[in-house]
Amino acid sequence: MLVLNCCTKLLILEKILKNHFPQSLKVYGAVMNINRGNPFQKEVILDSWPDFKAVITRRQREAETDNFDHYTNAYAVFYKDVRAYQQLLVERDVINWDQVFQIQGLQSELYDVTKAVANSKQLQVKLTSFQAVHFSPVSTLPDTGSLTGSSPRLTYLSVADADLLNRTWSRGGNEQCLQYIANLIACFPSVCVRDDKGNPVSWSITDQFATMCHGYTLPEHRRKGYSRLVALTLARKLQSRGFPSQGNVLDDNVASISLLKSVHAEFLPCRFHRLILTPATFSDQAHH
Repeated sequence: MLVLNCCTKLLILEKILKNHFPQSLKVYGAVMNINRGNPFQKEVILDSWPDFKAVITRRQREAETDNFDHYTNAYAVFYKDVRAYQQLLVERDVINWDQVFQIQGLQSELYDVTKAVANSKQLQVKLTSFQAVHFSPVSTLPDTGSLTGSSPRLTYLSVADADLLNRTWSRGGNEQCLQYIANLIACFPSVCVRDDKGNPVSWSITDQFATMCHGYTLPEHRRKGYSRLVALTLARKLQSRGFPSQGNVLDDNVASISLLKSVHAEFLPCRFHRLILTPATFSDQAHH
């Protein structure tokens, strides 16, 4: 195990990861954020350097942590050789197995290899699998003529909006998620449409892996083109900063899949896998 904390090497790693799209996208997004101020206090673990076979991004060990917060306690994984990833998993001090956490990546063996090691340590593993998407370069946005006045208006989220996002997110509704969303809004790009009272009615945010997430429009404001406008505006905002504009969508989310097809988003050949791991001692108390 090697902790890569040299600024020059981290920039080299970013370039190397770019050659392994799309499988490396999650780790690439995390490394980009590390190289741009590291607002989420991440670090990079490798099996070796420079000829690495596996790379994991994780929360810095000195960062404040909540053992029930699988949103923030998140690892991203990319490997050229799955055996090297397995070796990192079993090595001491790479993964903190004594808390609820998540591992995510875009490679098919991720679940089986992780589950085998987790089972040996008496952790439960919950897998959610998504279609992975990537937005083409956004050159033009839908007509925003109706949004140039005082209301409704196209803008960005503030930390004060975190409660609304926590209540409307299928993964939310708890204190850990509320704090996580507030941190995402504070650290990363977001876009929203606000009504005449200044309240968000449609929005999307960016997570710690530079992935667009929690795209949502309040039911009474749907079918007005807001979701399309918000998604394309956020994609363009990320692209203007040099980030890939990536997202994930569940197979049964027909409305979102239809929207993504309408804006010619590319559905990637690999799937996105998110594993939530819960130690047996926490399983009765942890949020899922």
